[in-house]
Amino acid sequence: MSVKVKRSDKVIAMDAAECGCAVRDASAGARKALGVDPEVKSRNLKRLRRIEGQVRGLQKMVAEDRYCADILTQISSVQEALRGVGRELMRNHLKHCATGAIRTGGQAADEMYDEIVDLMYTHNR
Repeated sequence: MSVKVKRSDKVIAMDAAECGCAVRDASAGARKALGVDPEVKSRNLKRLRRIEGQVRGLQKMVAEDRYCADILTQISSVQEALRGVGRELMRNHLKHCATGAIRTGGQAADEMYDEIVDLMYTHNR
């Protein structure tokens, strides 16, 4: 069963068994999340911009032959900041996308369980 969801000025086609993250924008063919808290999105974008600045700083440190231990410390800081963004995204995925698929039950729930397990193993490396 196919469902049409209107989002802004676009109509997005969605299989009723799929979660919000599996919704495909008909014009772009990409998956989109429907349940994203604007405040969380804003925080994540700010974090990512800050991380981008940190990475540029790392490039400058390497170019200037800075002390290796200082560079490694900054790398750890960037990695932790990325983990923070990942945690926010995982929380959003569980809260909106996974909850819907699991409530649906059946194959959608089984696929979501597999996806969550895969994400946990990938995310915790």
